[in-house]
Amino acid sequence: MTICIIPARGGSKRIPRKNIKDFLGKPIIAYSIEAALSSERFDNVIVSTDDSGIADVAQQHGADVPFVRPAELSDDFSTTSSVVKHALSELQSTNSNEKVCCLYATAPFVSAEILRESCDSFEASGATYCLSVTTFPFPIQRALRIAEGSRLFMFEPENAHKRSQDFEEAYHDAGQFCWGTASAFNEELPLYSEWTLPYLLPRYLVQDVDSIEDWEKAEAMFKVNQQT
Repeated sequence: MTICIIPARGGSKRIPRKNIKDFLGKPIIAYSIEAALSSERFDNVIVSTDDSGIADVAQQHGADVPFVRPAELSDDFSTTSSVVKHALSELQSTNSNEKVCCLYATAPFVSAEILRESCDSFEASGATYCLSVTTFPFPIQRALRIAEGSRLFMFEPENAHKRSQDFEEAYHDAGQFCWGTASAFNEELPLYSEWTLPYLLPRYLVQDVDSIEDWEKAEAMFKVNQQT
């Protein structure tokens, strides 16, 4: 069995009601639900939420909401692993080898094709997890900090005169999805290890939506991608 779990709590602070906010014509969570359903890789597409409004929207777009997430797993400190672990418990999932995809509710750039390809790569790899990642647009080895007195310094001053092409490529979590075995989520195994497979996404398909500025940028990027 292969399960998709979409975490979507109701308590977003920086963008109120973020998970069901309109994103170019439909609630942003609908993009994740529709991609999961269209991928035809999942036996169940579940939304884990503490919020009845989110539950209603999720069900309208074809997801199941078979339980209510408890308040203690719906605050700012709840981890993804704990939320997925709770969902598997509620679903009475006992097969430790089941494939689970934690798909984020604010991932409008995800597609059925991406989910199919990442699922196939994960299955073939024998890895514990498969995480969506993308590259940093600028060498992190040249990162700057603003110190007391509004003065500018390098985190790693020894890299000031090195060429950009000589730095190792750096990556970050793309914030779209994480595949894993049920046992990995249940045991809350470390995500970053030799057992995690990266699924590389181009930067034009990645945008965090943690602020209104992020949201507006994501909408602009989405429009451009639709035109190409």
